[in-house]
Amino acid sequence: MDSSDLYNVKQQFTLSAFQALVNQDLPDESSPNYIPALIYKARSYIALNEPKSALNLIPENAENVAVKAVASLARYVIAEGSSDVESTLEELRDLSVEIEGDDVEGSEKDKALVRVLAGTAFARAGEIEEALETLGSETEDLEAVALIVQIYLSINRPDLAKKQFDRSKRWAEDDLLLQLIESTVGLATGKDNYSNTSSFYTEQLGNPSLTSPHLLTARGVTRILRGEIQEAKSDLEESLHQQKGDAEAEAAYAVATGLGSSKRSEADDIWAKLASEHPSHPLVADVNQKADMFDQYASNFTVPPQAGTVSA
Repeated sequence: MDSSDLYNVKQQFTLSAFQALVNQDLPDESSPNYIPALIYKARSYIALNEPKSALNLIPENAENVAVKAVASLARYVIAEGSSDVESTLEELRDLSVEIEGDDVEGSEKDKALVRVLAGTAFARAGEIEEALETLGSETEDLEAVALIVQIYLSINRPDLAKKQFDRSKRWAEDDLLLQLIESTVGLATGKDNYSNTSSFYTEQLGNPSLTSPHLLTARGVTRILRGEIQEAKSDLEESLHQQKGDAEAEAAYAVATGLGSSKRSEADDIWAKLASEHPSHPLVADVNQKADMFDQYASNFTVPPQAGTVSA
């Protein structure tokens, strides 16, 4: 694997072509690209919700601080929902402190990646302030900026997300990740009827060497927001064909089906399948919460009996 191959790996990771990355062989361990390629492949396994495969890939005697952080993130994902979560978060806290010293194995880029991986775990754990503090509001690492933007959007602060993006434009090169950040902010804010976001996804999906169900889902969501329901369903069906059972694609497909011309029974069946297979998905949780609130408030009122008909 030469430098151009590693560049392509980075581009594929940025565009969420995770399955393609896990299918690739790693370079020889003596290659200078071995560690970066290993990290991208392990992170791809985690993104595909296969954290055990990521751990199996990582050598037990790994000393590189970024590799150790990937392993800790994988252990965190495995432990989510169990009593072991806190110990895995502590591993990442320790690594975040360790990189401040001079005797750590890894480059400055590796140290920056540790912050991104730790911030990812903290954000998933709901520790938003800790995640943002770890990443640093003045960071000049573009991956960190991308995560900060995602965090701000997740707490409904698109103004702060846009502020981070605008700040990054002053120092970041105009690369693919910067364009992706801009498209993500555009998707959340609806700027110019999502035209820039839609164009970005369409341009990337036009690459014949790229297979990314995540991008198809993203364009499908964009098309829903633009009112292009049939086109959205087409994207989402293709996404689910490429990656069966993906929660995000199934959630978006349920929305598109409900808004489209499908029969009510079909939309209900798709929603029931989503709620059954992905009960913790934010959309399912939100709808269930609103249904419970409706029932609670409705119980406070008594519907009067229907008035009788008065005959002439």
